Amino acid sequence: MMSPLVARLLLLVCLALPLYGVEKVRNRGYRKDPDADKCTGNDAEKPNCTRHSEERRSNNMYGTCMQGPPGTPGREGNPGTNGIPGTPGIPGRDGLKGEKGECVNEIFEEPWRPNYKQCAWNSLNYGIDLGKVADCTFTKLRSDSALRVLFSGSLRLKCKNACCQRWYFTFNGAECTGPLPIESIIYLDQGSPELNSTINIHRTSSVEGLCEGVKAGLVDVAVWVGTCSDYPRGDASTGWNSVSRIIIEELPK
Repeated sequence: MMSPLVARLLLLVCLALPLYGVEKVRNRGYRKDPDADKCTGNDAEKPNCTRHSEERRSNNMYGTCMQGPPGTPGREGNPGTNGIPGTPGIPGRDGLKGEKGECVNEIFEEPWRPNYKQCAWNSLNYGIDLGKVADCTFTKLRSDSALRVLFSGSLRLKCKNACCQRWYFTFNGAECTGPLPIESIIYLDQGSPELNSTINIHRTSSVEGLCEGVKAGLVDVAVWVGTCSDYPRGDASTGWNSVSRIIIEELPK
């Protein structure tokens, strides 16, 4: 039989072995990194210090997790306020001297205004063969314009032999030279004395034209009756039993 002393020793061994195993396992779980003891003082920031070991342990713990889907993009921010205005720049250098320009005289003219006049007579009945029949004064505004003139009235010529009479315009006593005189004529051929003595036809006729070169100012426009070159005069009549008129109008060139 086993002695009481041996039996007690075996009992103590059986009780101590489990406690030793637990303590060993506990110490193994809290064992430090071998490099931890090397970090002292300012060396704590080195990559082989305890802190580095803890970060590596954290990476080992979470490195095997799957990355989730990206989040929804955020909204755009509000526009920023305007910045402070910058300071003025440095003035640039003077440019090269330009070429001498040409002097241009601009003439500013007023818009054209109508300028016309009419003189009229009722039953003028002027029976002269040579001389002024009627006149009408007109104020011309410009020297570079033209005058349009018109005489309208009845004209007659009577003679026993061949004859010719001429009705024409004058401007301040002179016929138009720009470009040519303004005139109308009536010619009667020679016939039998009996027929020629009875011809007495009065017809409404006109003398009309444009005259350039008349200076600005007061212009005396007149209608005259005279003879044709190389033909004798006859018995003329102007403005019988009807209205006669002179119309004058200033026109731009």
